[in-house]
Amino acid sequence: MKTIKTEDAVGHVLGHDLTQIIKGVSKGPRFKKGHLIKEEDVPVLLEMGKEHIYIFEVLEDEYHEEDAAKEIARKISGENIKFSDVSEGKVNLIADVDGVLIIDVEKLFNLNSITDVTIATKFSDIAVKKGDIIAGTRITPVKIKKDVIDEIKDEKVIEVVPFKALKYAIVTTGSEVSKGRIEDKFTDVVRDKFSKFNFEEISQEYASDDLDEISEKIDRAVAKGADVVVCTGGMSVDPDDNTPGAIKKSSSEKITYGTPVLPGAMFMVAYKDNTALFGLPGSVMYCEKTILDMILPKIAAGIKLEKKDVVKLGHGGLL
Repeated sequence: MKTIKTEDAVGHVLGHDLTQIIKGVSKGPRFKKGHLIKEEDVPVLLEMGKEHIYIFEVLEDEYHEEDAAKEIARKISGENIKFSDVSEGKVNLIADVDGVLIIDVEKLFNLNSITDVTIATKFSDIAVKKGDIIAGTRITPVKIKKDVIDEIKDEKVIEVVPFKALKYAIVTTGSEVSKGRIEDKFTDVVRDKFSKFNFEEISQEYASDDLDEISEKIDRAVAKGADVVVCTGGMSVDPDDNTPGAIKKSSSEKITYGTPVLPGAMFMVAYKDNTALFGLPGSVMYCEKTILDMILPKIAAGIKLEKKDVVKLGHGGLL
């Protein structure tokens, strides 16, 4: 690489983008890679603070920053991702479907530990829409040895799992509701949460605080074809709250009763074969964001939750 005074750069070809920032107006590449510098460009370059232009040659064993960004993006991307054009040495990864963003955080950490490699992403397990930018790749210098990029193996670090058409049922528990002593205000909240995804409600039933009655209505919802059964109305340690016991009775696999998320600590999730059974704490009815909002994107994509999926939510779980 050699340095040329800007006034002497006319006729040379830029080897990388040059960014211009106009406060409050714009930030972006003013001159693109490959631009042939003309006389009229010199005053603009000087106004941008570019008193020197760097001209360099990319050797056979090197990647230019644009090619490196493309190669990194290709290597780390799984399904349902497309790429932007390169701009300022960066490639954006874009969701190609509505779905849940899944990132292997450990692999991402290891890749970002490679000197001069930069991969920035949104948080894993969030809902994204088709067209959303979900990550960006680039290198720090304007060129890099190919063997550095070769350290990145072709592996799925980031992907978008599309949402599925699923069915859910509600079992509203609590004698105070089933006997009409208080108004059911929980159901509308649940419906609003599920309406953000591709769910169809197939039934709602009311049950008293009787364990066997709740379990029977859970089983009935499963038999109707529900992919998710949501139980509302009582998840505390109060002896009158039999919803946790009913879910346990109906389930074939308990994942967790209790989560490291506030609000939402008393959330329960279990499975009856492939049907997810949720026990929702009262906080879901009152708080804008709870454990339910954190796990729904994965559920909506048909991903079965494991204990580790819930445990890791403690980091960032103070909502």
